[in-house]
Amino acid sequence: MKEKNGTIINFFLLGFPNIGGFGVIFFIFVLIAFTSALFFDGLLIISVSTKKFLDAPMYFFLKNFLCSEIILVTLVVPNMLRVIWLNGATISIAGCIAQSYLYCASGSTESYLLAAMAYDRYLAICKPLLYNQIMNQNLQYFLVIFCWMFGFMSTLITMSFEALLSFCGPNVIDHYFCDLAPFVDLACSDTSSFQIEILILSFPIMVIPFVLILVSYGCVVVAILQMSSITRRKKAFSTCSSHLFIVSMYFGSLIIIYLVPSNSQTLNKMISVLYTVVTPLFNPFIYSIRNQEIRAIMWATVTFKLIHNKN
Repeated sequence: MKEKNGTIINFFLLGFPNIGGFGVIFFIFVLIAFTSALFFDGLLIISVSTKKFLDAPMYFFLKNFLCSEIILVTLVVPNMLRVIWLNGATISIAGCIAQSYLYCASGSTESYLLAAMAYDRYLAICKPLLYNQIMNQNLQYFLVIFCWMFGFMSTLITMSFEALLSFCGPNVIDHYFCDLAPFVDLACSDTSSFQIEILILSFPIMVIPFVLILVSYGCVVVAILQMSSITRRKKAFSTCSSHLFIVSMYFGSLIIIYLVPSNSQTLNKMISVLYTVVTPLFNPFIYSIRNQEIRAIMWATVTFKLIHNKN
């Protein structure tokens, strides 16, 4: 433990002490998942960006969502690999606060973008005749700018509170990155006001977007059930099912980690792995599995790059 004037200046990230001899296997799994997630997220962004007939609002929101996901993954996973490889690693208080802020900010941005995507699906299915008029380019840019700005600005309050905390006791964080709860638990100063502030912030960051998504998809389900054509029902459901799955994974993980009381930090860490490693890996496949156009474009992009490199 490194101290200065009785105050801790470094933390030790404990990581996964219970995986024993499976550390190398787990390291390889996380490394493959990380590189694959970056590759397929990037491939999907490039594929959607290069085709003009895929300039619909849903793909515009999808590109921004994948960008926020890349930020979150590159922020957490490289440090996670270092922690696994070294069986724990140190991080400074400043580094811990910065990582915690960027993690919360990118996660908040994802939350708002998912709500914007749900609103887009609501307009497309429930208000098809007014869709192009309402979801014009100005509204698209406004929603995306709002998601990014409010996502990063809302968590500035959290970072300012974190910077005021003092640490003088144990310096071991039972996690693989500076997640908010285990980090704050080590503070020597009174954290009651900070915990109230976190609870208040959870409403605009998690609760309100989640409610908006539920309301949007509630209206979508009603509209789909009222469609007379089975073909139209299947097509409408197909466009929404992938987004619903991602929403379930995203908010399900966050609710279990942050809102459901749990005495098992090991369980929270494994669910965090699901959120930061597994979900980003499968998101590109989930969004493309029901969309033949995206699958074809992704394959064409890969083959073009391979042929171009050979030449």
